[in-house]
Parts: sequence; C-alpha cells; structure tokens
Amino acid sequence: MAEQTEHTTGGIYSSKGKEYSRDMRYIPTRLKAEVAEGEDAVPVEPGRYRLIAARACPWANRAIIVRRLLGLEDAISLGMPGPTHDADSWTFDLDPDGVDPMLGIPRLKDAYLAYDPDYPRGITVPAIVDETTGAVVTNDFAQITLDFSTEWVAHHREGAPDLYPEGMRDEMDEVMQHIFTEVNNGVYRCGFAGSQEAYESAYARLFTALDWLEERLATQRYLMGETITEADVRLFTTLVRFDAVYHGHFKCNRTKLTEMPVLWAYARDLFQTPGFGDTIDFEQIKEHYYVVHTDLNPLQIVPAGPDPVVWLSRHDRDQLPGTPFGDGTPPGRVRTGERSPHPVELVH
Repeated sequence: MAEQTEHTTGGIYSSKGKEYSRDMRYIPTRLKAEVAEGEDAVPVEPGRYRLIAARACPWANRAIIVRRLLGLEDAISLGMPGPTHDADSWTFDLDPDGVDPMLGIPRLKDAYLAYDPDYPRGITVPAIVDETTGAVVTNDFAQITLDFSTEWVAHHREGAPDLYPEGMRDEMDEVMQHIFTEVNNGVYRCGFAGSQEAYESAYARLFTALDWLEERLATQRYLMGETITEADVRLFTTLVRFDAVYHGHFKCNRTKLTEMPVLWAYARDLFQTPGFGDTIDFEQIKEHYYVVHTDLNPLQIVPAGPDPVVWLSRHDRDQLPGTPFGDGTPPGRVRTGERSPHPVELVH
C-alpha cells in the first residue's frame, strides 16, 4: 500500500506497512476568560473569532454541534469550507467567488501562514481564526470544544446544557479518551492500516469498543447518565458516519450501525435532538471521504446510499430515565446561512 498522508481531518498520518498513526501536535493556544501573564492563551472576546469547520469532517462537526448547543452563534462566527480539497488546503469553494466572506481568503492555509509563514504541519479543521489579524489561533480540536463549555460561559444562551459537568470530569475524561483511541480514531486505524496484520488488530479493537458501548448504553440513555454531555457529541460524529462511510470505505464491516440495536437507537435519539442531526450533511460527508481518499477509492465514485431517512425512525430511547437538556432547553432553529444544504427530511 502506498504511504498515506492526511492534512485535513485531525492530523497527519503515515501507515506504510504498519499501523496508522495520527500526528497529534496542534497549535496549543487556548481561548480563556482570564489569561494569566505568560500563558499561551488569548482572551475570550465575542465577535473577534471565527470558527472554521467543514461539515464533512467529524472532528470539526464536534465544534459545530457544541457551538450550537451552547448558543454561541452570536459570539463566534462560523465559516464552512467545502467537502473536498486538494493536498494543500481546505478551500472556501461553497462561498461566493470561493472566498470566505469574513476573512477574505480562498484557502484556510492562508490563515495558517498568517500564524506562521513556515507552518510545517497539516491544514486541519476545526480551526479558530482571529478576525482582527486573519491568523489561526488554535486548531486543537479536543480543547476547542471544552473551552467553549468552560471559558465562554458568560456568552452561553439561557438554558444551555452543561456539557462538561465539573463533578463528572474525571470519569468523562476517561470515557472520552477511550472513545477517541478506540472508536473516533479506531475507524481510521482500520481504513489506513498499512498491512493485513495492522488492519485486523485495528478491526478487533474497534468492535471490542463498540460492544462495550452497546453494553454501557443498554440501561442508560446517554454516556454519562440522564443528560447529554460532550462525551455524546464525540461519539455521535463517528456513529453518524459509520454506515455511510466507515463500514465500506474503511472496511469496518463486521456489522453496520443499523445492526447494533442499542447503538443504533442511541444514535437516532441524538440525531433527532436539536443541535445534532441538523448539523449533518450526508452528501458532503460521502463526497469528502470518497473523493479525497484516492488511494482507497481511485475512481472517486461516491455511493448513492444508504437512505438517510432511516435516521428519523422511532428509537424508543425516551423510555429510559432522563432528558437531553436536563433542566435546560433545546437550541432554537438553525441560523439562516448555517442550515445544511441537504437536510434529512421525511418525504410524504
């Protein structure tokens, strides 16, 4: 298998003849409500920053969901690159004239070069760009959403959920780390394994973790109990792509998501919760993976199915204790200009 390099969906990897490895070196700058002297951080300031997040990318999809759940639309603007890109950069090909309307750039790489003219690593999403300088502030996808929950509290909407409850953080961190290594990253280890041995090891690890999740969620509605948390967001963005992409394209084909009864019901429950399914665009998701990964799909043929309407079918998870937002409220309608071009709707 030819050596693989990925610069767009969460890190650079190399898997020639071996196990897939993701480069986890990101720009570590934080966005914080209070910045200590000498700290690698910039101050939270509504209206100053732009979140660049492609709908197609699972890591970026997390940030889109959390921003919407917390009601940060007025505080942080959103720019969305198209689903495909070249080896150089994500591009703003969905915007008029192919230019981001706030940043005035055609390529996300331009914002990375404004941060560092010799930036040596991948041009990844999500990224937060300072609109006053045009430079990327951070692309640390795991920290971005946690900071949305903990550092942007003064700008949350009324009724916003607590996605990172202080009393649960130790257990949550363990659960989220396991989900990241075994599931979020596990599907990539299968898809870009550099040998049969590496693939079979990755495959076994992935489905061991999915079986563990099937058992954990059999008696509780959400990963941490009775309300949604960031842990659910992180798992959802992989599950929602599973049958459309990972089952076939990444050879994760022991079972489809629709054949795992608990996880399938759990995923539909989240999809039908405001803030989750209304951020999803299956057409963009499929176009990204099947067009960009030419080593896996050299003819760039995009599958016609599966029919996404199944995501609107009854799930019965509401019979378990709990409600998605606890004492809070769901987010309102998706903002004009941020709605999916291909929403999942029942056809009557």
